[in-house]
Parts: sequence; C-alpha cells; structure tokens
Amino acid sequence: MEIQTEISNPIPEIWQLRLYVAGQTPKSIKAFANLKKICEEHLNSQYHIEVIDLLENPQLAKGDKIVAIPTLVRKLPPPIKQIIGDLSNTEKVLVGLDLRRATT
Repeated sequence: MEIQTEISNPIPEIWQLRLYVAGQTPKSIKAFANLKKICEEHLNSQYHIEVIDLLENPQLAKGDKIVAIPTLVRKLPPPIKQIIGDLSNTEKVLVGLDLRRATT
C-alpha cells in the first residue's frame, strides 16, 4: 500500500513596511532608494512599502510614535520594528528587520 502525502507550500508572507519622510529631501529619497534595494534583494517581491509624507499628514506620526525622520516601521510580520535614518547601512537594516542575525 502506498501512502501519498501532499506537501503544500505555505502562503508567502507579505511584509508591510511604512517609511515616514518629510517631503522630497535628499535624505528621504535616499532612504526610499535604499529600502527598495534591500526589499528587492531580500524579500523576493513579498513586500508592500507605504510612504507617508509627514508634511502632508503630520497627524499620522502619532500612531507609530515617530520622533525622527526618515523612519522605517515594519508593521507585518509582527512584532512592529522601527529603524531611524536613511537606511544606508544595509547590515543594520537587515538585523533591524530580523532578516539577519547580528554578528558579534
């Protein structure tokens, strides 16, 4: 008697990321470009980036407790994480997003 088991691939997890900026400053543009590059290289298109311009919607800063900009907030998967800065230190961003363990 042959028993067949079906192995299903889990549904890929979609990463929900929010990038808080204040206008189209060089630092904001650099943060978005760095984030896009990191996502393409490490999240295999399983992500959604929402850019929130606090010059247009300053009240949105309160919900995620934004104290500096640019700030990246990982909404999903839990837990919520925040990374402040232009995201140019790829290693720090990967560790901050839990995509890579910190090296000692």
